[in-house]
Amino acid sequence: MLNPTRDAGAPIEDVQGRADSRNIAINKVGIKDIRHPVRVRDRTGKDQHTVATFNMYVNLPKHFKGTHMSRFVAILESHDREITLDSFHQVLREVNDRLEAESGHIEMSFAYFVNKKAPVTGVESLMDYEVTFIGESTGEKQEISVRVAVPVTSLCPCSKQIAERGAHNQRSLVTVTAKLDGFVWLEELIDLVEQEASCQLYGLLKRPDEKFVTEQAYDNPKFVEDIVRDIAVRLNDDPRIVAYAVASENFESIHNHSAYALIEHDKRDAAASH
Repeated sequence: MLNPTRDAGAPIEDVQGRADSRNIAINKVGIKDIRHPVRVRDRTGKDQHTVATFNMYVNLPKHFKGTHMSRFVAILESHDREITLDSFHQVLREVNDRLEAESGHIEMSFAYFVNKKAPVTGVESLMDYEVTFIGESTGEKQEISVRVAVPVTSLCPCSKQIAERGAHNQRSLVTVTAKLDGFVWLEELIDLVEQEASCQLYGLLKRPDEKFVTEQAYDNPKFVEDIVRDIAVRLNDDPRIVAYAVASENFESIHNHSAYALIEHDKRDAAASH
């Protein structure tokens, strides 16, 4: 019900714009888990239309009470209903401008599909991967990272060594987050991870394919430490990748816990020290 004592034509106060006396700045404030259509070009030259989950934040100086949450949504809605990698850069700029912030942060996560052929029969099926674009902006400076989460198979070298009738294996999830100085296809990062696992996964396998992947994993045992180190070697050799974090979580099949390893490396720090 309208308040009869209030003039309907009077301006409405911007409460978020009030001053705050607690003298504490906020590093990130914004919205999480808002979904929006996105379009991504794959290595075959085709566009994939999918839905992404966005997290969008800005910093808030100590003298402001709050930020304008609705402006984040308005920015997404202003981009022709679909966000692309090119417009992702523009969205990042607009977040700083529209919210009058010194720094902004956007995460855009979506399912990405790759058509794969089984190793023996060649039967085709889709594999889905979780991909995230991460954007950081401070003033005019932008830094974009790409994260891919790739499920693979790992087989335990210790189990193979001590057992007479096989070795335990498990599904593992390898996550690579890379800061780029040059164009890299998402499929290149996915391929790199799959090539350094005991064996890669497929959506559809026939019996000859199942025999092949089982034996391939057995012939290529790797600890969780081996997986992240082998991937790090490949990332170190790629000049387009200036910094990275690679993590592997092995969902153990004979334990009620996971094995985990992480390597973080910024090549720019190493170059600056020389």
